Order: sequence, then C-alpha cells, then structure tokens
Amino acid sequence: MSEHSTGADTSTVADAVRGNWVDRYLPAVAKPYARMARLDRPIGWWLLLWPCWWSASLAADAAGRPWPEPWYLLLFLIGAIAMRGAGCTYNDIVDRDLDAQVARTRSRPIPSGQVSPRQAAVFLAAQALIGLVVLLQFNRFAVLVGFASLVAVAVYPFLKRVTDWPQLGLGIAFSWGALMGWAVVFGQLGLAPVLLYLGGIAWTIGYDTIYAHQDREDDALVGVRSTARLFGGGTKPYLAGFYAGATVLFAAAFFAAGAGVAAYAGLAVGALHLGWQVRTLNTGDPGNCLRLFRSNRDYGWILFAGLLLDCWLTAVN
Repeated sequence: MSEHSTGADTSTVADAVRGNWVDRYLPAVAKPYARMARLDRPIGWWLLLWPCWWSASLAADAAGRPWPEPWYLLLFLIGAIAMRGAGCTYNDIVDRDLDAQVARTRSRPIPSGQVSPRQAAVFLAAQALIGLVVLLQFNRFAVLVGFASLVAVAVYPFLKRVTDWPQLGLGIAFSWGALMGWAVVFGQLGLAPVLLYLGGIAWTIGYDTIYAHQDREDDALVGVRSTARLFGGGTKPYLAGFYAGATVLFAAAFFAAGAGVAAYAGLAVGALHLGWQVRTLNTGDPGNCLRLFRSNRDYGWILFAGLLLDCWLTAVN
C-alpha cells in the first residue's frame, strides 16, 4: 500500500449512519481521519464514558456531595472521545489486512487506501497526546491507574486471533473508567469501584456480543474469533446471564458505596432495558443487532440519572 493518501474523499463508510455530520460538514481532507476516530459513530465514546461518569457519581454519592464535580465530568468526556479515537485508530492499523476482507470494514480509511499506516500512526499519536493532557489534570494515583489501562488497550486488537473471548478483553479496557472516577475523587481504590469495574466488564461482553453478530459470517471466513461465533444461536441465554451478572455487580457496588434508593431505582429501570434487549434480539438481522447495541447509550443514561438523583437526595437529607 502506498504511503500517501489517495486524495480527497467523498465516499462513506459501510457501517456509518447515512448523512452523519462527518459526511455532511467536514472538508474532504479531514473526513478519513474523523472516520478513523469514529467521530461519525459516537456510540463508542459513550460506552467508554459511562463507567467514568458512573464511578465519579458513585464516589460523589459516597462522599455526601450533591453532584459529581462538573470539571471531572468534562475531562472524562474529552478523554473518552480522544482515547476512543486513538484506540480505533490503533485497532485499524493492526487490523488493516483483516478489515480488507470483511464487507462491513473494507471501506474504512486504511484498507480503502484513503489513509496510509504511517499517516494513521501520526494521527494516533496526536489523539493519545490529548488523552495524556487530560489524564495529567488528575491526582497522581489516578494518573497511575490511567497509565495501567494501556496494557489492556495494547493487547485487545490481537485477542480475536487467539481466543473466542475478545469481548472480555474489550470489557477489561472499556470499563477502566469505573476505577478512574473513584480514583480521581478519593486518590485510592476500594471495593465499590472494583465491583463497578467487574460489572462493566460483564455489561461490555453482553453488548459487544450483540455487535459482533453483524460480522459472524465474514469472521468465520477470515478466521476472526468472537463470543458471537462461540455462542451462535444460543446467544440469548448467555446474554441474559452477562446482563444479570452486570446488574448484580452494580448493585453490590452501590451497596459497598452506601448508595440510596434512587441509585437502585435507576438500576432496576436499567435492568428492564437490558431485558428488552435480550427479548428483542434477532442475531440474524444486522440492523437489529446494531440498533440494540447502540441502545446501550440509553442504558448508561438511566444508571447515571439514578446516581445523580441519589447524590442530590443524600446531600439534602
């Protein structure tokens, strides 16, 4: 592949929402980089952000504060967007040959020739630098916790080649914010954030299994492994199990942090949402899988709203 971009791009990526803001508004030269960072698909940074915001809110609740520190929430938002983009860029560099063989991914910037691996590496470094600047705003312990996450991020793209459980690796990386939010507030970890982290891993395995069903047939042809291929037609019981495990672990985290009734009410509503996902899942319909996967942003809002309300109620009582 040439080390130079093929020039201005006016195409779209196969699995992006049609008419998204990147396709409509960005200059042609910027579109491939925005697509590589998945700025046209914000669900990824939402899923990375939620454990951070949940943890910061749970920590504020435990500390008796009426709300989580807005500055921390903003930093987590910026960091989630930057590091999700960096992670996707790194994943695209590593997976460029596999992506070229899968219908849904062969139109991505690197396999389609819009961006060279060298250009992608420079873009990766720029996004990682933004993430570093964000991380350095926190206390020393939180900085160390943040750096520790890089091991999981580095290993994740290779797991699909050697194990049927790459979704577990994604959960380990994507749920790291459950540790970060607490560490930023208290400068240490405890049982509550660890339980929240484990719950986040179970939740991630569930939603990413749904996502992976879109590529199950192509993955089988090229040798990519996943829980979607492992579970196959029996996915629903496994999904129910992981979502139930996530709910129990989140409840245990709330208990360990001394959360009140509003947090549990939000969790109960969230459990209904997860049950709806299991009930309506059709693993043979890629559109259904994508829609349910994206609905986990709403699940994040439900839990966050419950935690925010609990913070306020705890502070005023």
